[in-house]
Amino acid sequence: MDRHEAFRDLHQSGCFVLPNPWDAGSARMIAALGAKALATSSAAHAFTLGRPDMGGVSRDEALAHAEAIVAATALPVSGDFEDGFGAAPEVVAETVRLAAEVGLSGLCIEDTVMAPGHPAHAFDLAVERVRAGVAAARALGRPFVFCARADGVMNGVYDLAEGIRRLQAFEAAGADLLYLPVPPGRAELARVLASVTAPVNALAAGPLKALPVAELAAMGVRRISTGSQIARATHAAIRTAMEGIGAGSFAGIMATASGDEIDALLRRGAG
Repeated sequence: MDRHEAFRDLHQSGCFVLPNPWDAGSARMIAALGAKALATSSAAHAFTLGRPDMGGVSRDEALAHAEAIVAATALPVSGDFEDGFGAAPEVVAETVRLAAEVGLSGLCIEDTVMAPGHPAHAFDLAVERVRAGVAAARALGRPFVFCARADGVMNGVYDLAEGIRRLQAFEAAGADLLYLPVPPGRAELARVLASVTAPVNALAAGPLKALPVAELAAMGVRRISTGSQIARATHAAIRTAMEGIGAGSFAGIMATASGDEIDALLRRGAG
């Protein structure tokens, strides 16, 4: 219960960064280096399975993965559960209940349809899905942060005005946290923040990656997630190392941490 209460309390004031590990080892490393909470990443998880992002992981797989991240550290963990693994509101509600059973302190649900082109659910259905998920979260009898995502701007299927309309409706439906990933820039993020009163999550990706934490906090962002960015940086390191090896050089793998340092971080992160 303590970790669930701690996660809820992080959203009440100030601003914190929510890094996204992809396995127990990365979770412990991130915890040891000062994270206050963690979140899964559907993309990073899919990469570990050799699969593409967006719909590449089943609900059972996502739940088992989330349970492993929860068990790896003492930190609260939120789940990135894409569209909730089904269009129907009752499926979203069931996903919330299952997420709570594996120990998650919250989750994110997108308004995306897992289909080619990543279209958005119709407005009324998208709102009803949030309402059902919120009701399931409230019925748990313990803190659970329900984050409602409007992903159509990022996916290019609706404009910022529609994204804001959806966030406002998600807030009215009871969502604890609102999230519109990758707005075109700082001005558009400011419009999002001004349009709602509930806490807002910002993704450290695209144009927002250039903004420091202090600036995002001063704008009113409550939570900053890294999404798959840390995992992508790791994959970039693999690419760089192998490009060098292919050219006959090991220069691309010179900047490494020692085994002793990694061992110490893994032990500390498990606490």
